[in-house]
Amino acid sequence: MKDKLSINIKIGDRVYPLNINREDEEKYRQAAKLLNDMVLQYRKLYSGHDAQDILAMAAFQYVLKYIELEKQNDDTSLIEEIKNMNDDIADFLEDKAGNRL
Repeated sequence: MKDKLSINIKIGDRVYPLNINREDEEKYRQAAKLLNDMVLQYRKLYSGHDAQDILAMAAFQYVLKYIELEKQNDDTSLIEEIKNMNDDIADFLEDKAGNRL
């Protein structure tokens, strides 16, 4: 069984208790720091908005980044698949040319 850890993560002005796997602690704390840094930037830019708006805007920004990375990964997989197909076709054509001789 994995070693569990109870931590408190502060996002915005609220604290969230979480039970996580011990080896994931750094990842959770880094995620909270990144989100809080983004929230701070939005608070400076949009000082008239409430905390809910600021958190929504920060979360939206990260979802956009996630979608961009997901698309990039999909493109990388597609390019790799095309390269593999190209290699297969080249091998096939070489075999065909060799069989004719």
